[in-house]
Amino acid sequence: MNVLGSAAVALVALLHVFFLILEMFLWTRPYGLKTFGLSREEAESTRKLAANQGLYNGFLAAGLVWGLVSVDGGFSIRVFFLSCVIVAGIFGAFTAKRSILFVQALPGVIALALVLLSRR
Repeated sequence: MNVLGSAAVALVALLHVFFLILEMFLWTRPYGLKTFGLSREEAESTRKLAANQGLYNGFLAAGLVWGLVSVDGGFSIRVFFLSCVIVAGIFGAFTAKRSILFVQALPGVIALALVLLSRR
């Protein structure tokens, strides 16, 4: 179960690296515009906010990677950062777009459950 938990944490970390790239570098590009359903004008006017949001997603990814490479197994680190991912996903679902619940929060919940089960 520990390997499965670690794989799930790694997947969530990779998702957040992807979110960082989308929000920091692709926000005003065709792929970003299509992904977020934005017009060029909307994307340009929110570019700095999106980059800031992308940076926070990068911090979540970094924390999850830290938990994966931690010498002592990083259990507490993984639990903390997965909890942050879940809270951010729930908040995003209520304030921005409902699909964030499934794209961000759900993978975090699954990974957290696997991490907690691996502790037994």
